[in-house]
Amino acid sequence: MRTFTTMTQDLLKLSDWLTSHDCTHVAMESTGEYWRPVFNILEGNFEVMLVNARHIKAVPGRKTDIKDSQWIAELLQHGLLRASFIPPVEQRDLRDLTRHRSNFIRERVNLVNRVQKVLEAANIKLASVASDVMGVSGRAMLAAIVEGSASPELMADLAKGTMRKKHDLLIQALEGRVRPHQRFILAHLLCQIDSIDETIKCFDQQIEEYCCPFEQAVELIDTIPGIARRTAEIIVSEIGIDMSRFPSAQHFAAWAGVAPGNYESAGKKLSTSTRKGNRSLRTILVQAAHALAHTKTYLADLKILLR
Repeated sequence: MRTFTTMTQDLLKLSDWLTSHDCTHVAMESTGEYWRPVFNILEGNFEVMLVNARHIKAVPGRKTDIKDSQWIAELLQHGLLRASFIPPVEQRDLRDLTRHRSNFIRERVNLVNRVQKVLEAANIKLASVASDVMGVSGRAMLAAIVEGSASPELMADLAKGTMRKKHDLLIQALEGRVRPHQRFILAHLLCQIDSIDETIKCFDQQIEEYCCPFEQAVELIDTIPGIARRTAEIIVSEIGIDMSRFPSAQHFAAWAGVAPGNYESAGKKLSTSTRKGNRSLRTILVQAAHALAHTKTYLADLKILLR
């Protein structure tokens, strides 16, 4: 037995040490993101198997790191381990980009909610009239509120397109009591939103480049009702284009975390709650289902019948 740190130089020594002992297979427990540095170094020289910790629980009372390692090695020797899905490096790169873009999109949503909170505190009811406060008309009105020199009538005149039909309602909604500190807060929130918008735009361009090997699959998925280009990019980045790794559609649904649980004992169903699954994929599939429900398609009608 030898102990290695997770520094790159030590992990390279680990690889050399395993090679010197004629190791060909390595099994390791998945623990958050901590497995990734080890996997990155070893995957080129060994057949690395990442396994779910729930599938390899040791006998109670025998819990130490060394005993865990021995137990995993024994299970590996007997072929009793089920490897987790680790996508190829090109897909992992695309997955990193789409997941970070999703994080920025969530941050933007939080900032928009904070803008709405400030408006409510200032008696501005813009969200009650405008479906999108951050749209072209809404941004123009928010900029006028920050400047503090325009009357409700002048701000209502900034409406574009169909918003012009709500001119009288806008005048009432924009009649508020905006204090100087609230204008200061709004100005900085809008500045952060603009910065995140620019970041998301850059991520979109980068993701489009990394999607080139998967472009055909992205375009096909994009044709499904309720699924937009961004949704298709996330789906491809999470599952790839090789469906042979999923034995069936039911297996895929369970892996994504959108299938009911199957936990039965003594003829009684103890739990049907869904598993966590792939959280990024599960989130985007649920969003796509909600978007589908608002379309006039066969799939939307089928959803209503199932309910």
